[in-house]
Amino acid sequence: MNTKNTITKALRLLAAGLGLVLVQGCAIGPNANPADPFEPFNRGVFGFNEGVDRAILKPVATAYRDITPSPVRTGVTNFFGNIGDVWSLVNNILQGKPRESVETLMRVSFNTIFGFAGVFDIATEMRLEKHSEDFGQTLGYWGMGSGPYLVLPLLGPSNFRDGIGTAVDANADLVNRTDRVPVRNSLAALRVVNTRANFLSAGDVLDQAALDKYSFTRDLYLKRRESQIRDHAPEKEERYDLPESRPAGAPPSGAPPAAR
Repeated sequence: MNTKNTITKALRLLAAGLGLVLVQGCAIGPNANPADPFEPFNRGVFGFNEGVDRAILKPVATAYRDITPSPVRTGVTNFFGNIGDVWSLVNNILQGKPRESVETLMRVSFNTIFGFAGVFDIATEMRLEKHSEDFGQTLGYWGMGSGPYLVLPLLGPSNFRDGIGTAVDANADLVNRTDRVPVRNSLAALRVVNTRANFLSAGDVLDQAALDKYSFTRDLYLKRRESQIRDHAPEKEERYDLPESRPAGAPPSGAPPAAR
């Protein structure tokens, strides 16, 4: 698709988000979490996503893990990781990060040529660091505020800014841009199942450890996204009292102020 279609999709998502704010306005009150003013709605979507996961995705991912040899699953993960690095390269360039851009370009080149389209992660063996970036991070890097926390149907935790970013990411994704529909759908399904299989153990631990899985997932997401946008540099103050995850921090020297 062309740039006009990408912008149109982003604007549609923006309009949908504004509509959500209006519809859920009654959820905003003095006791509302400042990061999650639409919590009743989000909890409903979260419950729907959990139901879909329990009924369909987790059983399929479990069967996939049980019948697929570990080296094959690793190769699949590497293959899709290499595809993701292509879009990360674009976002590193958009964020004006020359070192990260060069390293990511080298990762994609070596893994694609010598790693059989990324099935083998040659770049990591060469100590080329992975710099994962998406368009939501790019928007945050250049100062766009995150907006309210949102749980998207089937897609999970997000926020207003990252929702727009997700639309752009999906449009730019090489899998989604594959012309042959059967191949595109097969690759998309394989990526979802493989990703879920990689997190089966973590999901089981979360189910057992979290008293309120919704709140834990939300707070972990908010902390992680702030850390990603700030490139994991230390920060003097925290905006919200969140559970321990990765350290949040300030943007790199010379970078524009990150969104809060």
